Amino acid sequence: MSLPIKGQYLFLVCLLFLGHILLAQKEKLLQGKIVSQNTDLQGVTIQVRSTKKGTITQEDGSFSIFVSIGDTLLFSAVQFKRKVVPVTELLFNSSSIVVEMEEFVNQLKEVIVQPYGLSGSLSEDMVRLPVQKDVNAQKLGLPNAGVRIISQSENKLNDADHGKYLYITPLGLGINVNKILNRLSGRTKILKNRVRLDAEYMAIQEMENKYMDSVLIAHLKIPLHRFHDFFYFCQMDEVFQQVKQNPDALMFMEYLSEKSKIYRKNNNLD
Repeated sequence: MSLPIKGQYLFLVCLLFLGHILLAQKEKLLQGKIVSQNTDLQGVTIQVRSTKKGTITQEDGSFSIFVSIGDTLLFSAVQFKRKVVPVTELLFNSSSIVVEMEEFVNQLKEVIVQPYGLSGSLSEDMVRLPVQKDVNAQKLGLPNAGVRIISQSENKLNDADHGKYLYITPLGLGINVNKILNRLSGRTKILKNRVRLDAEYMAIQEMENKYMDSVLIAHLKIPLHRFHDFFYFCQMDEVFQQVKQNPDALMFMEYLSEKSKIYRKNNNLD
């Protein structure tokens, strides 16, 4: 007696799903803590090299991260030397681990600051002033130069939606109840939206830190307390990201200048 067509499809899907489960790699939430003579233990980045997922330490140095046997954990921070910890079977079966970090000291070159007279003309000052390349973690050779710090919202989203729905445990087949409940309740969707909003806010903060100087403020004619709102106004423009990523700084300044005229008109600032 043959199964109905729907039954055949369902049977085939179950077989494929079961095969995927059997091939899935066993993983667990590893608890741990870093220790060091340096009392600043918060914000150390912990990254799984194979998946590029990670987390950051709490104020007391504690952390939790999903790992599998054979993974490699990379610990990095400005104040510590990088440390690589392989996830062996012994470490995987441990209830918690302690990782000792070594303090990092970087000798920086002497920086001479010289005053420059500004004319007040944005285009003239940008051409005339000797602009140095951006100083960042990669150019300084800092240990966490290539690692992006994960935000609190991203960490919560990773905890809420991590892993597969079903997985293999030493006791048999396991169900990721946490992932299922967060999806059904809508918490995962809320956290994804929060991550998006955080990214927009960080982009605005980056622009404020990079472009809010006396020359730009005078040129754009926007009150200082309105700059955050102005940058958010620019970010809503569809072409903003293309212009922002253009290496021509003068072009971006001209874009901000044109947007400032529209912003001032919309907000009766002229």
